[in-house]
Amino acid sequence: MENINREKEQAGIAAAQLVKDGMTVGLGTGSTVAYFLDALAARVKREQLNIIGVTTSFKTAARAAALGIEIVDIDDAPTIDLTIDGADEIDVQLNGIKGGGAAFLMEKIVAKNSKRIVWIVDQQKVHLDLGSFPLPVEIVPFGHGKLVAEFAQQQLHPVLRVQAGQPVVTDMGHYIVDLHLKIIDQPYELGRYLDSRVGVVEHGLFLNIADEVIVGRENGTEILTRQSLQK
Repeated sequence: MENINREKEQAGIAAAQLVKDGMTVGLGTGSTVAYFLDALAARVKREQLNIIGVTTSFKTAARAAALGIEIVDIDDAPTIDLTIDGADEIDVQLNGIKGGGAAFLMEKIVAKNSKRIVWIVDQQKVHLDLGSFPLPVEIVPFGHGKLVAEFAQQQLHPVLRVQAGQPVVTDMGHYIVDLHLKIIDQPYELGRYLDSRVGVVEHGLFLNIADEVIVGRENGTEILTRQSLQK
């Protein structure tokens, strides 16, 4: 675990160096992003950077505000120059699964409104194919049992995410179903299916979204692009 935390820290520190004065920055959610926020806040204080943050979860908003980073609502930000976020898993096409922290709806909205998206991960999260991490699907509470039953009929192996015996509720007031698939050999097809289901708000497949990924290693980082991964 100590090595993994070191890898996360390395990725977070490297990502903080991408932020330039005057930027509006999308601030992701997760344990690796926490290191990025700490490093970014240190730069803001040390270099007197004038930046604005757009956050992807209530937790990140509180953390960023506590660190002295100015936060604005996404609708008040004319553009988002750069978004730094984590990922639970990436594949060789630079596609990813996100949502372990239950913030993927807001994360995808911020990403879709960003000029540049950079993910930061430890090296254990880079895989040949997606699927080893359960795929989160955000659904409305009303009739959620019917949707879970449909997913089960489709052999998607759904599990309603619960905590202390109660369904986990996202910042936007929805439930999460995790699909335990082991391997996703047709991510775009699965994404289209999920997009078409009534009651599905969003899913954790982030396809063709990241521009690059910073992979943390114990003694440094590696930057991956789609071109480098396909070699």
